[in-house]
Amino acid sequence: MKKRVLRWLWRSLALVFALALGAQLWFFAHLVFWRSHNPSETRFMRLAEAGLQAKNPKAKLAHTWIPYEKISIHLKRAVIAAEDSHFLEHDGFDWDGIEAALEKNLARGKTRAGGSTITQQLAKNLFLSPSRSYLRKSQEAVIALMIEALWDKRRILEVYLNTAQWGENIFGAEAAARRYYRVSAARLGPAESARLAVMLPNPRRYSRSFGPFLQSRAQRILSYMPGTQVP
Repeated sequence: MKKRVLRWLWRSLALVFALALGAQLWFFAHLVFWRSHNPSETRFMRLAEAGLQAKNPKAKLAHTWIPYEKISIHLKRAVIAAEDSHFLEHDGFDWDGIEAALEKNLARGKTRAGGSTITQQLAKNLFLSPSRSYLRKSQEAVIALMIEALWDKRRILEVYLNTAQWGENIFGAEAAARRYYRVSAARLGPAESARLAVMLPNPRRYSRSFGPFLQSRAQRILSYMPGTQVP
């Protein structure tokens, strides 16, 4: 009886390991393909579209892919300044940012600040869900390591800017620029770029209300942008 239980246990563990390894290989294969091919959609985009179509079956996302060189350098600077000031220096994880986020969370007594880098956010957007759990964060970290190993910083930023959410049904810099400013992403100026960058932490909420807090944060990001390097 004991041997039978142990055999069952080992088989169960082997199955779990095989499934976990298979999932990692699936992520890895997609990232290899996306080094030279643009993803047509992300997990976040599918979730958003499903939510919209639950209310209106004809609802569609606003999304247009544009190459890196056709995205305003002001938006690149603004997003790096707002989301990940050490983007060019780290290998997927900003340990100083993580430490600062932990200190803020301890001071507040609840989890609010995350300290996620652009690479981590991209990993989540491409494959995962908005849920907050240690399992999801662990998987996000593994995918972030894969992204950093397979892509250069320019590709990471290009895919991020083309897939980030900027409203309930708005994904990517081009759709955001046309929705909020009636221009292409290539023509975004510094002020418009700073305003778009500060929307990223909560795009569905901030697309409806851009109050004094966001105004002041946009001004602060605007002051950081001249010294922000881009890949």
